[in-house]
Amino acid sequence: MTTPDVTRSLWPGTAVTPTPLAGGLPSADPVSAPVNTPVTAPVTDPVSAPITAPVSAPVTAPEAQATQPAQPAGLPGQPAAFSPELARRDFPILHRTVNGHPLVWLDNGATTQKPRQVIETLASFYGSANSNIHRGAHTMAREATEAYEAGRAAVARFLGAPSPDDIVFVRGTTEAINLVAQSWGRANLGPGDDILVPVLEHHSNIVPWQLIAKETRARVVPVPLQPDGQIDLNAYADLLSMRTQLVAISHASNVLGTVPPVREMTALAHRYGAKVLVDGAQAVAHFPVDVQDLDADFYVFSGHKLFAPTGIGALYAKPEILRNMAPWQGGGNMIESVDFTRTTYAPVPHLLEAGTGHISGVVGLLSALNWLTSFDRDAIAAYETSLMAHAQQALSTVPGLELLGSAPDRIAVLTFTLAGHDPTEIADWLDRDGIAIRAGHHCAQPALAHYGLQSAARASLALYNTPEEVDKLVASLHALQQAT
Repeated sequence: MTTPDVTRSLWPGTAVTPTPLAGGLPSADPVSAPVNTPVTAPVTDPVSAPITAPVSAPVTAPEAQATQPAQPAGLPGQPAAFSPELARRDFPILHRTVNGHPLVWLDNGATTQKPRQVIETLASFYGSANSNIHRGAHTMAREATEAYEAGRAAVARFLGAPSPDDIVFVRGTTEAINLVAQSWGRANLGPGDDILVPVLEHHSNIVPWQLIAKETRARVVPVPLQPDGQIDLNAYADLLSMRTQLVAISHASNVLGTVPPVREMTALAHRYGAKVLVDGAQAVAHFPVDVQDLDADFYVFSGHKLFAPTGIGALYAKPEILRNMAPWQGGGNMIESVDFTRTTYAPVPHLLEAGTGHISGVVGLLSALNWLTSFDRDAIAAYETSLMAHAQQALSTVPGLELLGSAPDRIAVLTFTLAGHDPTEIADWLDRDGIAIRAGHHCAQPALAHYGLQSAARASLALYNTPEEVDKLVASLHALQQAT
């Protein structure tokens, strides 16, 4: 299958005309797929490189863009060099204004923005390739099925999974965790069993375990935090026992940014025969993941925090575990034959994908993965680390501002309080300057309670954010303090 030959920057102010797709579908090959190969420019140090155009600069019109030939993204088979200004070219929404100011999107922990390649792929799919999958002999059904399964293969490669058959498509991280709790948990948890869950977890990695624990009479045991937001590993080691059946842990915290030593914690849990589920929702956009290196039994993530559409995510499970999981939902796609005396089921992963899946979501996820992996992931991680250091230093100049968490290993999540100001008031003030942050409990009330808080403000950074945007955030916070 071939990919759409698209030009960059159809927004703002110009009509979107989906580029016809040969076969209607994106390629699963992140190197050869032109839809996902960024146009490169000479790249300097990605941390200190100046922005080549102001955020508010209009996007080049298509007819002008056509006169600017694309430069090669890198050697064949190699990812392109990375710079934030290079990435920003692909995000039409970053070129809009909010309340008369250029948008500064610092709410990436809630959702990431979508590159033009993903947006156009979705439009092209619905415009020229829409069909149901796995159940049609016609050309478009075959093409849609191929794209859907190409997405599965791309997720497997992205996570370092042994096989695409180890990947189950779900609506997102929350559904993936509930699936594991209801299928694996119902069969493997019983009275007196322990489920260890660190205090820093998102509610989606707490509540499903509470529900299944109530049903099976197991216990959810919180693992405490240290003052800097790291998991107390001594307490974790003490809590592990032969009663421990599962450890559920985030690969990166959505409220503190903490990146726990997942591989080491997994190895320790395995000594007691416990399984480990890793919530990768906040991790996958920031650094490479290898589920085999982690030795995770389950790994889950959401596409919308990975530059992909909402409503699509994935569950990885070790094949020997996945093969023994019972259906969670019944219906079409997960069966082989049905009558009123006996129903036989399809093999995994289809066994766990009842009904029509989010086909366009998978196509969009495939496009997002191709886009992200066309860059050097290690360079992205290094840039975000330097950007976070700049943000920490800059925020320290704001009187009365206190950052939560100071774990040495962390992603660029900056949750803070500001003396004399409610988090919602802070977010409203920043919004007047076109700066989007999140305010509230961040679906992590136990983590905030660790600091004696019920709510806080959070700025969460992504690869397309810049030092200049951080400086705008800090300047606006200074202005807020001076105004009161």
